[in-house]
Amino acid sequence: MQLLHIDSAITGDQSVSRQLTARIVQAWQASHPATQVSYLDLVAEAPAHFTMEAMAPRTGQTEGLSEAQQRENAVSERLVRQFLAADVVVIGAPFYNFAIPTQLKAWIDRIAQPGRTFRYTANGPEGLAKGKTVIVASSRGGVYSTSEAGRAMEHQESYLQTVLGFFGVTDVRFVRAEGMALGEEAKTQALAAANQAIEAHVQAGAANQERISQAA
Repeated sequence: MQLLHIDSAITGDQSVSRQLTARIVQAWQASHPATQVSYLDLVAEAPAHFTMEAMAPRTGQTEGLSEAQQRENAVSERLVRQFLAADVVVIGAPFYNFAIPTQLKAWIDRIAQPGRTFRYTANGPEGLAKGKTVIVASSRGGVYSTSEAGRAMEHQESYLQTVLGFFGVTDVRFVRAEGMALGEEAKTQALAAANQAIEAHVQAGAANQERISQAA
C-alpha cells in the first residue's frame, strides 16, 4: 500500500496540522506496517503558482514547448504521478484567511489534469482518481463547524471535499482541531478530540482500502 503524506503549514514545528498528519501516518503504519510512505512538504518544495507555461501542455500542445513550459510540465507530471500512485493520501490543511494555504492550492492546480484526474463525458465530468482514501488534518484558530454563520465563512474543508470529489475520491475524512487560538483549555480539548478522530478515521479508512483490494 502506498501512502502520500503532505504538509502545507508555514509554521514548522509549531504547526498543529503537521503534528496531526504525523500522528495519522504513525497510526496508519501501526495498523499496516508494510505501507510505503512518501512525503511532500509543500513549503520546502512549493510548486509555482499556476501559469500559462504550466497550462500549455494541457491544451494539447506537445511540440515547440519553451524551456519554461517543459520545466513547469515536469513539475506537474511529477506531482500528478505521485498522487495517482497513492492508495492513501494524508493532507495537512491549516485554515488561512478562511481557506487553504496558497501552496496547497498550487498543488491542487497541478494535479487537476483532464485525462489524468478527471475527464468530461457526455454525462458530465467524471473523476479518474477513484479508490483512494484521503484523510485531511484540518486546523483552525476559531470555531467554524458549529454554526451556520461559521460554516458560511469556511472555504477549507468544503473546498477540499469538493475538489477531491471532482477527482473521484469519495472516501474523504477530516481530523479537525478548531478553536486553537481560544485558550489552553480549548486547545487541549480540540487536540484530544482530534486524536480520537484519528483512531476512528484510520480504522475506517483501512477498512475501505481492504474492500477496494478485495474487489480488485
